Parts: sequence; structure tokens; C-alpha cells
Amino acid sequence: MTVYDPPIHSLSGDEASVGQYQGKALLLVNVASKCGLTPQYEGLERLQKTYGDRGFTVLGFPSNQFGAQEPGTAEEIATFCSATYGVTFPMFEKIDVNGEQRHPIYDQLTAFPDADGEAGDIQWNFEKFLVAPDGSIVNRFRPMVDPEAPEVIDAIEGILPN
Repeated sequence: MTVYDPPIHSLSGDEASVGQYQGKALLLVNVASKCGLTPQYEGLERLQKTYGDRGFTVLGFPSNQFGAQEPGTAEEIATFCSATYGVTFPMFEKIDVNGEQRHPIYDQLTAFPDADGEAGDIQWNFEKFLVAPDGSIVNRFRPMVDPEAPEVIDAIEGILPN
């Protein structure tokens, strides 16, 4: 199984999968609307605008597992992201990223180690995973790593398909 395989719904409730984005460089991020790190949406959207026409997309996965910082409905999340940060990248349904109800996509992602060699549970909102166009997970960036940090930019530019 890869991150492409498990079914999921879009934030609007439509059937979807990460597989829809096969062939692109992807940055998968667990997001929240009421977190101190929520302003990272700005950097994520700038990445989308900068690299979107070069075979890249950010994919957002709302989760309410960290301090109940994503309490809203799908409609409230969509409105907040659009109105507050102008988010244009795809957003998926609210999911669990840790624990017994962890979504299968995050089973795959959490098995991948960060730069310090540590795999396992998501630490907080805005943990980022870079997936190559072939579906392989290539980088894991912890929540405090800014989306536009040099190491993130370099990693994205290193796997862009065009």
C-alpha cells in the first residue's frame, strides 16, 4: 500500500484519493484553523502558487487531535481557509492522524522518519511530508519547520517533475 491507495473524501464530501495527484510532487500537511501555527497556511499557499504549474501541490488534512484546534465543520474549515488565507490547494475531510482511528494515509506517512531518524506519531498541527511524483515519501518536516524554510524549498525543487 502507498499513500495513493486509501480512499478519502474531499473537504466538500466527494470521494477522492491522494492517487488523483500521482505524478506530482506533493506536500501533505495536517492542518488546523485555531493553532499558533495556523499562519503557516500563508507559506503553504505561496508554495502552491510558486510551484503549482511545475507539477507540485500542497494537500491539506484537517485534524482536531491537537488541543481541539480544528473544531469546525467542513464548511467552516473551507470558509476559514478561503477567506482568511486564500487557500487554493486541495483540502480533505477532517481525519485522525494518530491513534487507533488514524487514517491509513497517515499509517504510511508516520512510518517515515524525520531528519533525526525519528518516525512515529505526528507531533502537532502542520507536520509536513514531501512525496515524490512516484509516490515515495522523501522528507518529513516537523511542525515548527516553516513551509518556506530553505530545506523545504530545496527538497521540493529537487523532486519537481517539470
